[in-house]
Amino acid sequence: MGARETALNALIACRRDGAWPNGVLKTAIRRDRLDSREAALATRLTYGVSQNRGKLDFYLSQLLTGKLKDLHPVVRDILHLGLYQLYELDKIPDSAAVNESVALAKKYCRNPKAASLVNGVLRNAVRTRGELKEPTSYADRYSHPDPLISLLKANLPKGTLEPMLAADNAAPDTVVQVNTLRITTSALAEKLEGLGISVRLHDWMPDCLILSGTGDLERLEPFREGLFYVQDPAAKLSVLCAQLPSEGARVLDCCAAPGGKSFAASIAMGGKGEITACDIHPHKTGLITAGAERLGLTNITARLQDASQFVPEWEESMDTVIADVPCSGLGIIRKKPDIRYKNLKETEDLPELQLRILENQARYVKKGGLLLYSTCTVLRRENEDVVKAFLERHGDFFTEPLPLPGIFPKNETGMLTLIPGQYDTDGFFICRLRRKA
Repeated sequence: MGARETALNALIACRRDGAWPNGVLKTAIRRDRLDSREAALATRLTYGVSQNRGKLDFYLSQLLTGKLKDLHPVVRDILHLGLYQLYELDKIPDSAAVNESVALAKKYCRNPKAASLVNGVLRNAVRTRGELKEPTSYADRYSHPDPLISLLKANLPKGTLEPMLAADNAAPDTVVQVNTLRITTSALAEKLEGLGISVRLHDWMPDCLILSGTGDLERLEPFREGLFYVQDPAAKLSVLCAQLPSEGARVLDCCAAPGGKSFAASIAMGGKGEITACDIHPHKTGLITAGAERLGLTNITARLQDASQFVPEWEESMDTVIADVPCSGLGIIRKKPDIRYKNLKETEDLPELQLRILENQARYVKKGGLLLYSTCTVLRRENEDVVKAFLERHGDFFTEPLPLPGIFPKNETGMLTLIPGQYDTDGFFICRLRRKA
């Protein structure tokens, strides 16, 4: 089985089962035993098609003699794969894109005419390349539904909307954080380069590497040895903004899975102190425990716990509480492209849950302690508005300026929204709250 067939199966699973590409691909690549080159192509095709469906449909509607809505979903998936190779990738021969797509149609479509349709449409695409109308609307050009574009436009500073839409469709870097309790950044870079992996230092995040040509990360010896973990710079930055003490601190990470912030906190604390990492799902607490064991972080304890439910024994006992709450996820579309197609109405009640969690977690913060609130969205109603509502009810908390790397403007508000396309990070919101002593 080759990269294109793996990608097709992943796209079908995402469409049919509502699965996320990253989870489906990891399983599919191992199942199909793809080498690193084929795995990279399968990944690019799956993400590329997921990110560009609207744009590909815009072209398809010009190439078809019939109506787009009449296509069988699998035929449409196959045409998307073929078109993406023809129009968006420059290293794949036209003949390979067309012939492999026809072969997929013969294998996966019951209708005997499907292969002929795929062949005709893609050959027409080759002949008319450069002659088709190009998309002019943001919805067609960047494959974001109009309601989402309107919502983002209402929430983003002027001049940042189009760069964010473009960033959502770019291939995200593989960014890893070094476990400096086990190895130095330079030593890990040298070890990875010795395995044929391309490595460069992150521009502004310390002990952070950007990798390419890794293949399956989890099969790498340095990964199995616990020398690094995968985490976006935005998530790591939120933990660094807590300025965690290195000894004796009690830290609660209330929505911790899959554990990246707890891992960052443990390393920042030199492996000392005590971190309780919670999640509401049993299998996710298992992921936290497994990750901590791989990294050798013995001060992390995973616990099954609903962040909105009060735990009396924790009241006013934590030096720092990290509340990275459930959110609409609109800041991580580049990594989970199907988020853009969510029903936005389903996200409107999130601020109520977020405020409930924040208020509950505030009860665990010692007098003089720190409460860090974060989300991976760019919507004010889930970010600044939640903080404002919290502060109106809790006069014993106040915001503190964020300690940010020099690349950022000086912060006085205690709040920061990272927008994709600005600092090459996920979209993210960070707020630092202090409880009065």
